[in-house]
Amino acid sequence: MGLIAIGDVHGCALTLDSLLDKLNPGSDDHLVFIGDYIDRGPDSKGVIDRLIKLKDEVKCTFLRGNHEELLLGYLDMDEYDLWAINGGISTLASYGDATDKSDIPDDHIAFVRETELYFETEHFFFVHAGLRPGLTIAENLASGNEQVLLWERGHLKAEKLAWEKTVVCGHTPVPYAMNTPKLINIDTGCCFFTHPNLGNLTAVRLPEREYLSIPFIG
Repeated sequence: MGLIAIGDVHGCALTLDSLLDKLNPGSDDHLVFIGDYIDRGPDSKGVIDRLIKLKDEVKCTFLRGNHEELLLGYLDMDEYDLWAINGGISTLASYGDATDKSDIPDDHIAFVRETELYFETEHFFFVHAGLRPGLTIAENLASGNEQVLLWERGHLKAEKLAWEKTVVCGHTPVPYAMNTPKLINIDTGCCFFTHPNLGNLTAVRLPEREYLSIPFIG
C-alpha cells in the first residue's frame, strides 16, 4: 500500500482537484491529509465537498488542523473572533453567509468532528503541527497536550529531535517541503499565493519521499 501525505489545503479547492488528478491515487494507496482544509482560501466548502466524496473512492485519513479546531470552537462555544481573524470569514462566505453557522451542512460538521489528531505507521508519524522536539513521540503523546499537536512550531528550529521515527507535518508554511531524516513539512503555503516564495499545494509519496507540488489555481 502506498502512503501519500497531502499538506494544508486552506480552501483551495481547484488546486486540490489538480493535485489529486496528478496523483491519480489507486485502490492500493492511502491518502493522509495533514489538516487545515478550511479558512483563508476561496472555497472551503468546495474542499470539504471534495474530501467527503474522496473518502468513498480511496482510503483516506483526515487529520485535524488548528483551523478545524478553531471552527469547532465557534460551533460549540461561539468563539467567533479568533476564528474570524484566522480566515474564518472566508469559510463562512463560501457557505453563502459570512455570519451564520447554520449554513454549514451537517455532513460537513460531522466531517470536521471526525478528524483525527494523529496517525502513525511503523516508520512515520503524521500530525498537523508537529511535536515538542526534546520529547520522544511516546512522551509527547503521554503528555496529553492536544495543543502541541495542533499548534507546535518549536521543532522547526531545533538542533536535535528526540523522535523515534520521521514526523510528517504541516501548519507552518515553507517555500519548499522540508525533507530531513526525522522531519518532513509539506505546508508550502497554497493559500498565500501572493507571497513570492509560497503558493503551492504539496504532497509526498512515502516511503520513497517523492514530492509533487501544484501552484495555486483557486
